[in-house]
Amino acid sequence: MRIGELAAETGLTTKTIRFYEQAGLLPAPPRTPGGYRDYPPHTAARLAFVRDAQAAGLTLAEIRSVLALRDSGQAPCTQVGMLIEEHLTAIDRRMAELRQARTVLRKLARRAAVTDPDTCTAGDICTILTRP
Repeated sequence: MRIGELAAETGLTTKTIRFYEQAGLLPAPPRTPGGYRDYPPHTAARLAFVRDAQAAGLTLAEIRSVLALRDSGQAPCTQVGMLIEEHLTAIDRRMAELRQARTVLRKLARRAAVTDPDTCTAGDICTILTRP
C-alpha cells in the first residue's frame, strides 16, 4: 500500500507517517521498482497503536520501547502497565500543583478586586502580587 492510501486509511498525513518512520516507530517499508514506499497492510494497525498510545500520554520514546518489545516477540503488557502507573503518578502530582496554584490565584483575585490603583506608589511594581 502506498503512503497516500495508508494516510487515507489511518487519517494521518503522509508527513506524519514519514516522521513516524524516521523516528523509528515504523520499520522502513520495502520500495516498489519505481522507488515508492510499499507499506504492508498491518502498518495501519501499528499506526493506530501509536496514535492511541500518544493519546494516553506516552512519549514517542516510550512507544518506541513498547514496539521494540513487541517486535522482538515479547508481550509488552508489563512495561505498558508500568508506564501507565508512572504517568498516573505524574498526573496526580501535577493536579496537586494545579490545585495549589488555583488557591493562590483565588487569593490574588480577591486582593485584586479590592485594590485601588490610585493608592499605588511609584515604588510599587504591583501591590496585588507583592505580599502585604
